[in-house]
Amino acid sequence: MKAPTVFPNRPFWSLAGLGPLQRSWQRLAGETRTRILLLYALSLLAAVGGAVPVFRFLLFQEVDQRVQADLREELEAFQETYAAWDELNPETDEALQSFIQDFLAETLPEDDNFHIVLLNGQFFRSTPQALPEVLAPDTDLVQGWRSLTEATNGYLNVADPAVGSVLYTSQVLETNGVPRGLYVVAHLSAGERREALAGVYVFAKVAVGVIALAFLLAWVASQQLLKPVQNLAMAARSISETDLSRRLEVRGSGELAELSRAFNAMMNRVQSAFESQRNFINDAGHELFTPLTIIQGHLEVMGDDPDDRAATLALVMDEIERMSRFASDLLLLAQAEQPNFLQLETIHVAEFTQEIFVKVSVLADRQWQLGSLGRGVMVGDRQRLTGALLNLARNASQHTQPTDSIELGSTTLGDTVRLWVRDSGTGIAPADQARIFDRFARAAHIYRKSEGAGLGLAIVKTVAESHQGTVELSSQLGSGSTFTLVLPLDPSPPMTP
Repeated sequence: MKAPTVFPNRPFWSLAGLGPLQRSWQRLAGETRTRILLLYALSLLAAVGGAVPVFRFLLFQEVDQRVQADLREELEAFQETYAAWDELNPETDEALQSFIQDFLAETLPEDDNFHIVLLNGQFFRSTPQALPEVLAPDTDLVQGWRSLTEATNGYLNVADPAVGSVLYTSQVLETNGVPRGLYVVAHLSAGERREALAGVYVFAKVAVGVIALAFLLAWVASQQLLKPVQNLAMAARSISETDLSRRLEVRGSGELAELSRAFNAMMNRVQSAFESQRNFINDAGHELFTPLTIIQGHLEVMGDDPDDRAATLALVMDEIERMSRFASDLLLLAQAEQPNFLQLETIHVAEFTQEIFVKVSVLADRQWQLGSLGRGVMVGDRQRLTGALLNLARNASQHTQPTDSIELGSTTLGDTVRLWVRDSGTGIAPADQARIFDRFARAAHIYRKSEGAGLGLAIVKTVAESHQGTVELSSQLGSGSTFTLVLPLDPSPPMTP
């Protein structure tokens, strides 16, 4: 038979066909830690990219506030000098012009500050005398100052980066209470803004450098942090049908440690299930092989004598019946995994116990006894529970003598019902009690007379667990055994094993 073609489950950007360096880079880029850290770095870069304009805006706002404070200080210095002059000198245009000339000659403005005086609607003087183009006498800004009759503060943003913005504050000049002009202190913010932008550029460079360095350090450190995941992958690759013993070393706490513990627990379950399945197959094969061997051997030596043929036929039919019971038990255990395994109905505990007693009392010549009867009703599968109790009774009859007693009874305690089969037979050794409910398990002592395949108690356990119940065993060698089904009165919702 030709082996099926296996198509690798890999994307179109597979490593096949690439050179060693390309494969190394592509493998590096495909690592989960690289992708996570790249996403983290891109997120930080996006955050920095969004923060730079905000930082620039706030920095420019801080610069403008500081400039306006400087302008107010220079204007307040003029106002103090002007108020002192006004008290001692006549309020005439000539005297005002002379005061302005003297004040401007003695005043040295701060960098990028300009003092401009307008008198009688015309440009009069400035310091320094050389004004930038935006503050020239014929500009709209200066022409707008000519009409001002009260002090004002202002801000003008200019598209020219050499200017930046114009901030100004002013003082009205009066003679005899009549506005004659305006004293303006203006400032061009281009210089401060260039310094602020330099700070923004430095901030952006440092932020990008810090992000790059943090990315590299985190990428290196993440290799150690994600080592449990790498160990998990290595352990998964090393697992085979012949070796399921590989486990991860659990260190510390947190998600990765929990992942290691979950993996180890999963492997314990897988190993247990695999060994159970392997033992099941081996035992099932043995149980089927033995009667087939018996049938084949007797058919091969069967002669023509009618009595011999009749004896051989009876033996063959008996073995076939045993294989049929074995197949039925296997089918029942397989059906227990289906959600519709149980057909629930209301069962009167006392009546049900009496019905079971009538059926079991004909299984063998024993001293059958009916114990106490539970009260009330329960919810369960009548057929499955009947089969489980018949298995317990048949098991008891196989481990007792005709002079031994077997008791069947029930009781209701709280929200549970207990159905038991108690015998005075050989009992079960403590070493066997933990395993006799496994499939194909048999007690090791020599008094065992069972001819079954070792599935009876496994079926009993499966039926009890399907009803969300348990099976309890109390036994001592030479003193008999008691098997008890402990079931809830209402196993809702039913649980499949």
